[in-house]
Amino acid sequence: MPMLGTLMKTGAAVGSLWALLAAPSVHSDTLSAQESDPRVLGWMQGFPSPPELLITQPDSNYFSFPKLRWSVCHLREFLPTEEISRGVGKPVPLEYLPPARFAEMARTIDALRFTPTNSSADMSWEESLYANYTDGMLILHDGKVVYERYFGCLEPDGKHAIMSMTKSVTGLLGEILVQEGVLDDTLQVKDIIPEIGDSAFANATVRQVMDMTTGLKYSEDYSDPSADIWLYSAAASPLPKAGDYEGPNGYWEYLQQVEPEGEHGESFHYKTINSDMLGWVISRVTGKAVTELASQRLWRPMGAEQAAYQTVDGKGVPFAGGGISAGLRDLGRLGLLVLQNGQFNGKQLFPAKVVESIRAGGDQSKFSGFPTIPEGSYTSQWWVFHNDHGAFAARGVHGQTIYIDPTANMVLVRLASFPQAKNGLIDPTSLPAYQALAEFLSGKNE
Repeated sequence: MPMLGTLMKTGAAVGSLWALLAAPSVHSDTLSAQESDPRVLGWMQGFPSPPELLITQPDSNYFSFPKLRWSVCHLREFLPTEEISRGVGKPVPLEYLPPARFAEMARTIDALRFTPTNSSADMSWEESLYANYTDGMLILHDGKVVYERYFGCLEPDGKHAIMSMTKSVTGLLGEILVQEGVLDDTLQVKDIIPEIGDSAFANATVRQVMDMTTGLKYSEDYSDPSADIWLYSAAASPLPKAGDYEGPNGYWEYLQQVEPEGEHGESFHYKTINSDMLGWVISRVTGKAVTELASQRLWRPMGAEQAAYQTVDGKGVPFAGGGISAGLRDLGRLGLLVLQNGQFNGKQLFPAKVVESIRAGGDQSKFSGFPTIPEGSYTSQWWVFHNDHGAFAARGVHGQTIYIDPTANMVLVRLASFPQAKNGLIDPTSLPAYQALAEFLSGKNE
């Protein structure tokens, strides 16, 4: 990754995690999940670690494979962050199956077999965990934890980068504000943030931003050295800018100079800058950073076990498009909160209409470019599958997901460090596995 090394030396790459995702292709000689386990490779072991085992910043491409298998659990050691506080109250405990039943269920699920998409050979659930470089897996059914496993760098008390699942947290907060009447999603961005100026965002509606149907000139092609993602990353970097740097400083300054491409509302285009624009809108109407709002509306009231944290730019603006790291069980709580239509521990934390709106999905006729989700749509920064179970999900590169199946009353959280960024490479194995699991838990294949 020579380009990444060059950008990091100038302080250009680390402001946005998206700039660190140009991982090498998975070839036949790529280390397996077992071989690339950071404990096996010895990354950062011993104190002080031997020089050859150090993963450092900015001199090291710390988010390239296989180093990313350690780095996904340690982003706070590379980048400045802001806390999403859980407060000082006691955590709300998750309910587990009785120990003997829990162990039996784990064995049964691990042995569950399914056929990946476009494959004639089946595989087991446990085999799929290693095939997808899983770091953590949590499954809740009927409100109880029925499966929990940790691999690689992750431990029960650890935190893991959730990448673009951050977008779904931002989108959830936005949808809460819409349903509570705090945010009018029919307004144009310029009506809320006049300083957006002549940016392409100015005449987009809040809803178009939330659903990513904006017409923006912005490329996230990491293989293109002139792609906009690199300019965005340079602007967002919290490291000192080079002496000759003349570009925007920070996420929000970058958003003020985005140019138009196409028409707003025409079609879905997955572009991270929409999430940061939504974060700015949320902050403007509430007077709070998205980290503070996530703490007040989600982490504290749902009784999280751990604080989460979110990377920030050089001005302290949280990365609303991909900067959160959090614990596996707390993400399970978040998924359960959404599955239960805003209810948790006997309390209604936000209106049920929030989840109703998300589950309804976006305009499927505008959704394209994701062949592993052929019937899908996107709304409020959530992916909706429109399958026979009504499943929907938060998704992030390298294999992060909160997969919610209302029909099976199931929440699944997977944290991973797959060598390549695109989830389309993992979906052929993952999505059939999730469906098979949902059918098993629903008693349909017993």
